[in-house]
Amino acid sequence: MGLQQVESFVAGEWVKPGAGARAIASAITGEVIAEAGNNALNTGAMLDYAVNVGGPSLRAMTFHDRARMLKALAMYLSERKQALYDLSFLTGATQSDHLIDVDGGIGTMFVFASKGRREMPDGQVYLDGDLEMLSRNGTFQGMHVCTPLQGVAVHINAFNFPVWGMLEKLAPTILAGVPAIVKPATTTCYVTELAVKMMLESGILPKGALQFVAGGLGDMLDRLGAQDAVAFTGSADTALKLRSNPVFMRNSVRFASEQDSLNASILGPDAGPGTAEFDLFVKEVSREMTTKAGQKCTAIRRIIAPEGVVQPVIEALSARLAKTVIGDPREEGTRMGALVSEGQKRDVLEKAALIGSEAERVFGSDDLPMDGKGGFVNPMLFHCADPDKAERVHDTEAFGPVSTVMGYRDLDHAVALANRGGGSLVTSLITRDGDVARQVVLGAGAWHGRVYINNADSMKESTGHGSPMPHMVHGGPGRAGGGEELGGVRGVKHYMQRTAVQGSPDILTAIGQKWVPGAAEIEGPAHPFTRRFGDLAIGETIHTKAREVTMEDIEHFANFTGDTFYAHMDEEAAKRNPFFPGRVAHGYLLLSFAAGLFVEPNEGPVLANTGLDGLRFMKPVEAGHSIAARLTVKHKTPRNDEYGEVRWHVTLTNQDGDMVAEYELLTMVAY
Repeated sequence: MGLQQVESFVAGEWVKPGAGARAIASAITGEVIAEAGNNALNTGAMLDYAVNVGGPSLRAMTFHDRARMLKALAMYLSERKQALYDLSFLTGATQSDHLIDVDGGIGTMFVFASKGRREMPDGQVYLDGDLEMLSRNGTFQGMHVCTPLQGVAVHINAFNFPVWGMLEKLAPTILAGVPAIVKPATTTCYVTELAVKMMLESGILPKGALQFVAGGLGDMLDRLGAQDAVAFTGSADTALKLRSNPVFMRNSVRFASEQDSLNASILGPDAGPGTAEFDLFVKEVSREMTTKAGQKCTAIRRIIAPEGVVQPVIEALSARLAKTVIGDPREEGTRMGALVSEGQKRDVLEKAALIGSEAERVFGSDDLPMDGKGGFVNPMLFHCADPDKAERVHDTEAFGPVSTVMGYRDLDHAVALANRGGGSLVTSLITRDGDVARQVVLGAGAWHGRVYINNADSMKESTGHGSPMPHMVHGGPGRAGGGEELGGVRGVKHYMQRTAVQGSPDILTAIGQKWVPGAAEIEGPAHPFTRRFGDLAIGETIHTKAREVTMEDIEHFANFTGDTFYAHMDEEAAKRNPFFPGRVAHGYLLLSFAAGLFVEPNEGPVLANTGLDGLRFMKPVEAGHSIAARLTVKHKTPRNDEYGEVRWHVTLTNQDGDMVAEYELLTMVAY
């Protein structure tokens, strides 16, 4: 097989490697298998193509359109993932590693597609938070909106996850409506290239939405402006160079960094040998040391255990690591493959030697596997007897299957040791003691982007110390970069501008496509429950006739439901309650009467009532009072090809026009 030419996708055209191309070697054999890079890439054309072609096309779509596009891309990749598996073996990854990288990346796209449909509007403006009342009578209000940046997102990714690393950034970017230029680490860019080619060949993405750079970015970063964003995953040294770029500072280019992280795992004081938690701890640590040959930004680098349990931890962990089968990742029985390159192997061995200057190696042979070829190394476990005086174990990350055990005196000491890493992506805790968990979160939360707590109750369904979930934020303070990504819709908002908008209820309704109390009410041609989803207008309203609430109603409801709370049945007791003038109607009686007032009983497009949100009771209703309802179409969200969700704003008023209750009613309405 000839040398693979890893191409870049520039302004709609594939460009082969050229001057400045770098050789790429197989992690398994060390032999050169590909080359990538071209110093003559037209970076200006790439940025123009993204901003002037990709951006307008994406912004013309709604969040739901873009979510459907993400789902289609995920399905397309999923049908072709075997080719990604086959190529990824050359990076040193095993089949189980592929499930994290390839399947994990595709799964992340599915999650963002789902969240885009369920948690974002079928529109182009995202409303962030509740309305703010800025006037006495409600004629002037405020809200926060998010709209897509009008530039480009440049994604610079690390070598260890050539597929997940791209897709976990790309999914929220595309959902936000921003075009992306993807630049993976050159060492494994041939895998990313294949995934990019698949997505472009699918025809699902609009032109200009995705471009790809194999090799260096040239002067691209020096051309970025205030509407652009850079998301980086890699070393702290590279992150420092990037964030120090004068152009970034002058133009306030958004920069998010996820970098070095000396993650820790704490064995709780309650989780001694013989407990399910102890066994779980050993299993988690071993898995994190050997998965991807320890080349994970979330891998456990420091193992923190009670001083009296350190030796049992070392023995149990050594026994488990001894069973790790190291070899060609293409072979079925291999448990741990190779580091990504011989250069990475040298770096890991050098860093391990630094750690060894203040810690004793208690597991791991000096004899390299596979006769020293490729990027293969043995797992290495160290024991630091004095973690308080040690420095290298807390500031040196060997980005491979290397970890250090250290003992703690008490829980405060354990937290202090975890925090010595200077900021991490994740710290885990194995315990069944809620008080221990609370103390660790209070003491360590400020220094760690995620705290993963597991025990026998949750271990069967837990996702693992080292697995960032797209629903949860990923990032960390200090050494970990100070950035944040993923986190569901939070991750999408990183590529949008939050803007405070002030105006009248009608203006805010028009902007957000969500009815604001005080905005104009529309009288429809018929009862709204007889009208289909597409026919209903935002602001369409009915006002019902009034109904008197009698004492007989109150007593019947109490006896029928069993709700004989004294405020409804005992006049003197009710009067002693500061909230009530005497016996009052049940709140849920009022809701039932409201439904009777505005319902259309005949079969029609309203399929189901699926819930109430934001229910509040403002004023008690006594026997002899009357209530009337106002029902307004607040918001509409398509759900599938058959029906959509209509959110109704409902208010109940008494005979004096005072509001006694308010809530939002959710119904599914047929198209």
